[in-house]
Amino acid sequence: MSNPRPKTNGGLPDANLRAVHDSMLDGLGQLFDYFGFSKVIGQLYGALLLSPTPLSLDDLVERLDISKANVSMNLRTLEHMGMVRQVWVRGGRRKYYEAETDFWQIIANILKGREMRDVERALSVMDDDVKRLESSMPQLSEEERKLSELYIERISQIQALFRFAQLIITSILSQVGDMDLKEVSRVDIQ
Repeated sequence: MSNPRPKTNGGLPDANLRAVHDSMLDGLGQLFDYFGFSKVIGQLYGALLLSPTPLSLDDLVERLDISKANVSMNLRTLEHMGMVRQVWVRGGRRKYYEAETDFWQIIANILKGREMRDVERALSVMDDDVKRLESSMPQLSEEERKLSELYIERISQIQALFRFAQLIITSILSQVGDMDLKEVSRVDIQ
């Protein structure tokens, strides 16, 4: 009696489907890693995105061959980011998950959450640093004052860049609801 085939790659029997599935999971893992997230988060999102049905924690453990604790922790992160949601499955007693497929909404969630907070936090720190330097100027020597002025000038340049980033993020967020991804899918950037 032969052993049943393991249910890896979502149980895909076709070599082309398996290859594309694996390529997508690897690519999303690398993309998420590039943007400072865990590679596993990208792979989990990919597994859910490519699944025609919601998946349980155990399904994801089996498909990605990672620990249940790792899946659980990273799923919470994906839920917090609005990229995955828990869904009810009739007759199922386990928790099931599916991927958010509204990519503009995902971008908006990430930009509103992590990116905007990071930019605002950086600007706040720089504002505090400039105030600290300005208030200490009277007690500084001439050489230290010149160095403080240089710091303030350079910090102001960085602040301008961060404020520009804030403007871009705000502009993107204001357009999210009005755009159709299909309209921009064929745009060539020169």
